[in-house]
Amino acid sequence: MTRHKDTRAPFRQLANLDPYSLFAPIKTPSFVLDEAGLIDDGEILKKVQEDTGCRILLAQKAFSNFNLYPLLERYVAGTEASGLYEARLGKEEMPGKEVHVFCGAYREEEFPEILEYADHIVFNSVHQLRKYGPFAKAKGKSVGLRINPECSTQVGHDIYNPCAPGSRLGVTLSNFEKEMDAETLSLLDGIHFHTLCQQNSPDLVTTWNAVERKFGKYLPGLKWINFGGGHHITRDDYDIPLLEQCIRHVMETYHVMVYLEPGEAVVLNAGYLVTKVLDTFDNGPYHIAILDTSAACHMPDVIEMPYLPPLYDTDLEGYNCHIRLGSQTCLSGDVIGDYRFAGPLKENDLLIFGDMALYTTCKTNTFNGMPLPDILLLHQDRSIEKLASFGYEDFKYRLGRTKR
Repeated sequence: MTRHKDTRAPFRQLANLDPYSLFAPIKTPSFVLDEAGLIDDGEILKKVQEDTGCRILLAQKAFSNFNLYPLLERYVAGTEASGLYEARLGKEEMPGKEVHVFCGAYREEEFPEILEYADHIVFNSVHQLRKYGPFAKAKGKSVGLRINPECSTQVGHDIYNPCAPGSRLGVTLSNFEKEMDAETLSLLDGIHFHTLCQQNSPDLVTTWNAVERKFGKYLPGLKWINFGGGHHITRDDYDIPLLEQCIRHVMETYHVMVYLEPGEAVVLNAGYLVTKVLDTFDNGPYHIAILDTSAACHMPDVIEMPYLPPLYDTDLEGYNCHIRLGSQTCLSGDVIGDYRFAGPLKENDLLIFGDMALYTTCKTNTFNGMPLPDILLLHQDRSIEKLASFGYEDFKYRLGRTKR
């Protein structure tokens, strides 16, 4: 599976600007979050909620830059967490909003603290629902179970497919009916399914049909149904009317609240990674440029997905200078990709990768001692604010503490 590629949308906020001059003063590499892009995405999500009455959550696994939560809380009903730390972050940094948490399995020593932060708690197995559900209900929490409708609509890497054979995520119908008893079933306020990854609403409809066909008899009496994430709602070609039709059908048929918890859609095309060329050389048929950023350290989805990230002012008609972009790390496969430029690159040339708000700042690492990029915010008035900077101490002290 490759990420949806649109060479224009990631840079639409830079139209009528000279981004090279705009970003020239900043230290590289740096992530630049785009306030205007966040607002554009937020307005789309807000309208879907107003049109249907559903509630959309920010999946923090994709974006957890809490400095922007005061902006995002205008457009979302709350946050979705994958464990204790994200649940606490959502509670602290988006106060008054809902906090939902789903985890593959909860630690017994952490669960009491999760109860302090989360409003909705979703379990991944009937066993954990039976073990922890009563404690959650006693604390007034809304309790859910993740199901696996065994309906794959993805083509490509099973690493991103929760419905792949042998998946560890969600309870299949056969296990649901084999393990569930009436007392445990009575704990349920809702069900959760998450099967999509950067997909359009027809795939959601296909998935919902499978959910309804397999689990339909268990839906009456529930309070909510969570459609999970992977909905590319803010993409230019996304079929929003079909999404809204599906939401209304579920809400009106089963008298439930519908939740969606996208991560990417909340920040799609709302950030950049600015980097510089350190060196260039030829190696056989390849022209190579070494950058001060790294796919492995700063945008790992480039390797994991894999995908070719959009790059400003490349691959245009008439551009015939082919250059492979790589990192200074020792990992031979730390290659961002091959691009067509107007001409050769040279040392200190500035490059701007797009769609870098999602699955970047929350996934960076310091392999090889690579410095973490600064995190900046590009305001609507085109002023730039530094949100975070990192140095040697951030590399050193995550590995241990020196004796004093």
